[in-house]
Amino acid sequence: VQLQAFGGGLVQAGGSLRLSCAASGRTFSSYYLGWFRQAPGKEREFVAAIRWSGGSTFYADSVKGRFTISRDNAKNTMYLQMNSLKPEDTAVYYCAAAPIRSIYTHYSDYRSMDLYNYWGQGTLVTVSS
Repeated sequence: VQLQAFGGGLVQAGGSLRLSCAASGRTFSSYYLGWFRQAPGKEREFVAAIRWSGGSTFYADSVKGRFTISRDNAKNTMYLQMNSLKPEDTAVYYCAAAPIRSIYTHYSDYRSMDLYNYWGQGTLVTVSS
């Protein structure tokens, strides 16, 4: 399985960016795919996730209403549309994939990095004030 994240860059506060994550190597119908981020000097944190089959989504409170996660089944690609960016959104953004496990039945379980087996290489987003 390979996940490739791209689309990061430098943007002014209030601006927008769209990140992409190209997934290959298997079908993801029984997976959650997610975005995490790690700011300098901080721990990696959950941003958003999407259940590949069905498309249900959920978000961290810090990005709710500003970020939108989506996927394109035909292209096997996940996206993160980021609007109204703030300097505190500056981080390396990673995409990841988690197989859906029978013991973790609630979507909120998939906020945990521990459930994600596969990770992309990360793409840097810098938001200037």
